[in-house]
Amino acid sequence: MHPHDALTEIATLLERERSSRYKSKAFRTAADAIAGLSEEQLRDAAALRRRKGIGDSTFAVIQEALAGDVPGYLVDLRERAGVQRSSALRAELRGDLHSHSDWSDGLTSIDLMVDAARALGHEYLALTDHSPRLRVANGLSPERLRDQLEIVAGLSGEGFTLLSGIEVDILEDGGLDQEPELLGRLDVVVASAHSKLRMERGPMTRRLVRAVSSGRIDVLGHVTGRLVEGSRGTRPPSTLDAEAVFAACAAHGVAVEINSRPERQDPPDELIAVALEAGCLFSIDSDAHAPGQLSLLDYGAERAERAGVPADRIVTTWPLARLREWTATHR
Repeated sequence: MHPHDALTEIATLLERERSSRYKSKAFRTAADAIAGLSEEQLRDAAALRRRKGIGDSTFAVIQEALAGDVPGYLVDLRERAGVQRSSALRAELRGDLHSHSDWSDGLTSIDLMVDAARALGHEYLALTDHSPRLRVANGLSPERLRDQLEIVAGLSGEGFTLLSGIEVDILEDGGLDQEPELLGRLDVVVASAHSKLRMERGPMTRRLVRAVSSGRIDVLGHVTGRLVEGSRGTRPPSTLDAEAVFAACAAHGVAVEINSRPERQDPPDELIAVALEAGCLFSIDSDAHAPGQLSLLDYGAERAERAGVPADRIVTTWPLARLREWTATHR
């Protein structure tokens, strides 16, 4: 295989398994460093070792690929990844409404996220970087979001649409952490709570119901905030009146996100059942922070199918025209 392809696939698989961001970034940097090099330049080992962005591990991968082998590290990663998870529902998903780029806390540029979404066969992807109060995630000020909108506008075409968006923080009082005028300009608004997750049941319920009832949001993201595995440790779900929150979602046409990240598995299965009973719409999203994580939709589709969520109530199975018609009702 070509060394560039080997380095890129390694980076993608490292991202999918949520490995160290520095590790996956090293392989993407190396892939960029050799992009466009001729066969002769690639085989000049001494010059290659001196090239910025090439380290010992990436150099070894390049040499194995040049020798006609699938690099051993890639073989190991493929084995760890296993057979791709599959479900009948996964094949019906047309896109993803929750993703991040290096404009906030994502690992790569917007264009690499677009390339990965196209490669997965997505018809659309919403770019939903964080809002300003989430400083630890380099959230977008109104000025930066306006700048991003200009870039997003030029990255669609040939059967793929990059939707403008935001993951807006739900403030403690249920307000939304972005200018209302800007929220009205976006294609997709995902709203999530990222702080004060241990609020008492009553205040947390009122907080989420107010956000859902604002008329500004399309998707309620990772509703309980729980973590069940992974490098960040575990975190219990927020305490809330799920029936009240999901009743508000159903009344205002807000989709409940089925977050596909294995460390979240949010909402829990029992709350998916409550949302189903309430008549809610759903959105199966990757919450990807790197290109390789867009494929985590496999996990979300598998959970939704197991929970018996009908495909037509999942907005990410809808064609773009129907999706836009639905989001327009929240603007």
